[in-house]
Amino acid sequence: MRASSPERWQQVLANSAYADALRSRDSSINAFLEIDTDRRHSHGDGTSPAAAGPLAALPLAVKDNIAVRGFGLTCGSRILANHISPYDATVVARLVAAGMVPVGKTNLDEFGMGSATEHSIAGPTNNPWDADRVAGGSSGGSAAAVAAGMVPLALGTDTGGSVRQPAAFCGIYGLKPTYGTLSRYGLVAYASSLEVAGLLSRDLAILRAAYEAASGADVMDQTSVSLPDAASRPSDEVRRVAFLGGELGLDQRTAAAYRRMRDVVAATGAAVEDIELVTAEAVVPAYYTIAAAEASANLARFNGVRYGERPVFAENPEALVRQARTEGFGDEVKLRILLGTYVLRSGFQEQYYQRAQRVRTAIRRELASVFARHDLLVLPVYPTAAFRHGEAELTAFQQKLADRFTTLANLAALPALSVPGGVCDGLPVGIQAIGPAFSEARLMRFAELAAAELPPQRPPGYEIELCDEVIPGGRT
Repeated sequence: MRASSPERWQQVLANSAYADALRSRDSSINAFLEIDTDRRHSHGDGTSPAAAGPLAALPLAVKDNIAVRGFGLTCGSRILANHISPYDATVVARLVAAGMVPVGKTNLDEFGMGSATEHSIAGPTNNPWDADRVAGGSSGGSAAAVAAGMVPLALGTDTGGSVRQPAAFCGIYGLKPTYGTLSRYGLVAYASSLEVAGLLSRDLAILRAAYEAASGADVMDQTSVSLPDAASRPSDEVRRVAFLGGELGLDQRTAAAYRRMRDVVAATGAAVEDIELVTAEAVVPAYYTIAAAEASANLARFNGVRYGERPVFAENPEALVRQARTEGFGDEVKLRILLGTYVLRSGFQEQYYQRAQRVRTAIRRELASVFARHDLLVLPVYPTAAFRHGEAELTAFQQKLADRFTTLANLAALPALSVPGGVCDGLPVGIQAIGPAFSEARLMRFAELAAAELPPQRPPGYEIELCDEVIPGGRT
């Protein structure tokens, strides 16, 4: 079914029924932590001349580790449960300047640490395709909100696949851009050298317009970069495509979708070749060593003194910090802080952290050699389709091992796009493409080629987008 036009989404913000319909539809999904559709006075209404483009007056959902003025900024954590952001993240401010209106903050794994959006003070987010299954993580709320037709675009963050994996589980597009092209100012830091803001949508035109509006250097973020001029960026041609070969450990659904995507790409006339990566086995250990180390440093600021909730009473400052962090952080966050502190200890940095950085360099060099011969590398997003809530199907450790496909792009600072790969036995499967730096246009072109045979599908029960439900005369 064709996606609703931007014009119909533009009408929905003026309809008083939108907020109630949004809450009603979300009641069985739990994608949102906060909903407020009446922010046009503080965030623009899409009527100014500067906001007359393709994003004008479109609703925007924002993951709750990205700052939006006047909304909460909880990161899904008890330690920030009552924190209200006094400013906009740059990526939000730029989308607002393009006419978009933030309508709510979406659920996430606490501080972005997880693969299922189950580690949150607000409880788990359910997959619109099957409420017994996870929506993915950590941007599961954003992905579920888009897949269920509640908003046309959502912001997430991607540290090791946290945009692409939930996009794959929910059957939509998820873009992790080149590191630095979207400002990180206003993102609550987890692993600074790995994480980026990302975009989720069912509509490639909206996804492309949002990336163009939000990208570019930012004086508030020294890691941000200006986009090269069009002549210096990789072309959008998709002529030579590498597929990751070997034993990938995929479930039946994912293996079938991966084979089908290979056939779809070959049918476009592109040269297809299977390759293997020498560094593949070292990807997950290197990623989690670096991510945990950076998390332990970044989250040290949340101590109940300068940031976060503090206990009512403590004997001394040391007890205050200990109690605030004990009560404020969940188990997964505590685990990663402890691991990061361990690998950064004197005498252990060389053995763990510095070795992981050398592995990271090797991964970057191997991927550079791949892109010297191929336009794109195509590989699964995750070894399985959306798994059931709890640890009956995948334990927390198995979920970490399953990040082996997505963490490649973060370690190498490269762009990647999760593309719907069809629906198998009632669940969507996503396939991702990774490209050289600044090749977002090429990734979009790949998505267009794939969509000709494998367009995004809607979850059962959510065939009608919310804008068509609340606007008089909308499609039924």
